[in-house]
Parts: sequence; C-alpha cells; structure tokens
Amino acid sequence: MATNADGLITAAQDPAPPASPPAARAGFITAFVAAVLGVAVATLAPLSVTLALRIQQIDPDNAPAGLSLVLGVAAVVALLSGPFFGQLSDRTTGRWGMRRPWLLGGLVVGLGGLGVLAAADSILAMLVGWCITQLGFSALNAALAALLIDHVPELQRGKVSGLVGMCQAVGVVTGVFLVQFVGTSVALMFLAPGALAAATVIVLSLVLRDRRLDPADRSRYDVRAFARSFWVNPIRHPAFGWAWLGRFLMMTGFAILQTYQVYYLSDQLGFAAEQIPALVLQSTLVLTVTVVVSSITCGWLSDRLRRRKVFVLGSAAVYGVAMIVVATAGGWESFLIGIVVGGLALGTYLAVDLALVAQVLPNDGATAAKDLGVFNIANAVPQMVAPAIAPIFLAIGTGGGNYTALFIGAAAFSALGALAIQPIKGVR
Repeated sequence: MATNADGLITAAQDPAPPASPPAARAGFITAFVAAVLGVAVATLAPLSVTLALRIQQIDPDNAPAGLSLVLGVAAVVALLSGPFFGQLSDRTTGRWGMRRPWLLGGLVVGLGGLGVLAAADSILAMLVGWCITQLGFSALNAALAALLIDHVPELQRGKVSGLVGMCQAVGVVTGVFLVQFVGTSVALMFLAPGALAAATVIVLSLVLRDRRLDPADRSRYDVRAFARSFWVNPIRHPAFGWAWLGRFLMMTGFAILQTYQVYYLSDQLGFAAEQIPALVLQSTLVLTVTVVVSSITCGWLSDRLRRRKVFVLGSAAVYGVAMIVVATAGGWESFLIGIVVGGLALGTYLAVDLALVAQVLPNDGATAAKDLGVFNIANAVPQMVAPAIAPIFLAIGTGGGNYTALFIGAAAFSALGALAIQPIKGVR
C-alpha cells in the first residue's frame, strides 16, 4: 500500500495508513477547530437548553419523560450512523476527496433536522427533528474527526486535541448565549446555532487539502464490511477497547449533568423557570473558562512531557469528585464550586483523551474515520444511557426527585472511567 505522486491512496483492501503528515498549518488548524466548534454549538445548544425548554412548553406535565424519549431514540440513531458513515468516508473516491463530501452532505442533513425542530409543535415532531439532526451531524463528525489523523502529526496532536477538547464547553456557552440573544423566537433558538455550523464547515471545506482514494483500489463494500462498521475487536485491539470503555463511562457521568442540569436547578435548588436560562448561561460560562484553561494548558503539557495516560486517568477521577460536590450542593454557590472542579477535570480529559486514542487506533489509522466513528459511540450511547438510568437514581427514597443520588451515580461512572484507563499498554 502506498501513496502515488498525485496524492492518491493505493490499497488492496483498506486505505493505506496515512504517512505522518507534515506540521499542520496555522490556517488549517484554525479552520478545523472553528468547524469543530461550530458543529458543537449546533448540537449542544439544543441538548443543553433548547430541547428541554421546548418540550416543557409543549407538554409541561411530562417534560422529563418527553425529553428522555427524544434523547434516547436519537442517541440510537447517532450510535448507528457515525461508524457507518465513517466506513463510507474511508472508501470515498472522487475529485472532492475522502472527507469533504461527508462534511458538506452531513451539514445539509443536520441543518434540515434543525429546521424540523424549529417548526415542531409536538413531541413526535421533536423526536423526528432531533433524529435527523443526529443523523446528519454524525456523518459530518465522523469525517471531521478523521482530519486529526490525516493532517496533524503526533507531536502536535496534544495541542490540537486541547483546542478541540475545549470546543465542547465553548460550544455549549456559545449556544446558550445565542439562545439568550434571539430571545423568545423558538425557530431562531435552533437555526442560529445551525448557521454558525454552516459557515465554519464551509470554510474548512474550502481550505482543506483532502486525501484522495484511487477508485481502482477501493475495497468491495458488502454485508461483512457493513457489519464491521460498528465494531473494533477489543481482544485484537485491547488498548482501543479500554479507551472506548473509559470514554463511555466518563461521558455517561457528564451526560447526566448536561441533561438534568435544567431540572436540578428548578426541582432541587428551587429556581423559577424564567431564571433557568440565565443560570445555565452563568454555570456554562464558569465551566467554559475552566475547560478552556485546562484544555490548552494540559494539551500543551501532554505534548511536552509526551505523556497521555496519567492526564486522562487523573482527570476522570477528579471529575467524579466534582459530581460529589454537585450532589451535596445546598445552594447556587456550592453548585458552582462543583462546576469549577468539573470543568478543570473535563477540559484536561477531553484535551488529552483524543490524542491518546489517536495512538491506539487499529491498523495504524488506515480506517481512521470508521474507527473514530466506533469510538464516537462512546459519546453517543451515554446520551441514551443517562436518561434511561436517571429515573432509577431519581426514584431512590423520594419517588422521583432524588438528584443527590443521581449525581452520586454520575460520580461513580466517572471513577470507573478512570479505572478503565489503567490497563492501556503502549501509551505513556
């Protein structure tokens, strides 16, 4: 397997492992991080605020159950679509390259889903709209994640992963700000974040020097290849398997906080519904500042020390401590202390964990989009698991409102995520 003079990848079965790329250009890094941020805004703003608020408007008596239904079903869509489209991206030929068609195609579908949400007036319409949104942005994210392997060398991955890692928190606060800015317009609450994603992804597509696959060397796509879209053998690739499990457990802990923060502030701390958007904005700003600081600092430090594992393991454990602080919070100030500790831990985790995963990808990154799509299941499944298991914790002793138990459960998931990192071998 090799790359010819025209930049075409030649391979008998799978695309060749990308040669170590030259140092990534500042223009590419800027466009890449901006696109990651834009997509984060478009997907996390609804997840953090808008979906919960709109469902509460549509059916206030059954809002938690309605939110659980919408998030749970859409998480299954995300779970299945990411690896599938990643596999197709790894096999895509043509003048536009391997990743660009999926960046733009996924964007169009995702924006269509946000349009459905903007017009929705029932729980069913919300469910359909969020599923379409997840389908499109899962395809986009599978191609987007592969660009880190395609275009960023190992010695820069900690720094770039740090910038990417902070996008989740920055995306939430930017999305919440946009929701606040557009006021009471439900349509703009969904469409304004989507417009930002559109602008950034289009710019990235214009500056991207995409990899290309020679049509003659594309492997046959059959039922077996389709099944492989959703699977990486953890016995053959144990380091990847442990990294997947650690991410799944950690993100389950985070999904609980992200999904139930609105109801925690109203039901547990007693704030009125009209106060919630401003309070979520404040807590998200605090989270964002701490995530940005720790992401940039620890991503850079990880590159300098050439160590990944200790950062990932330690940050998952500290996030568990933060959830204990949130679980025992008696008021707004103590809740914010938990958010500060959690932000520092989450920023470190997201910054370094992606760089760690890049080192343990199967086949030396030859099928990066597919394998990162499989890895992204560890991000998607928690969105389904959190609302599914939350009623169990909430029902402990109180019949439906035990948020202390819920966040202690989040702490337990994060602690287990830390333990899952320990067996990974071959990464310092």
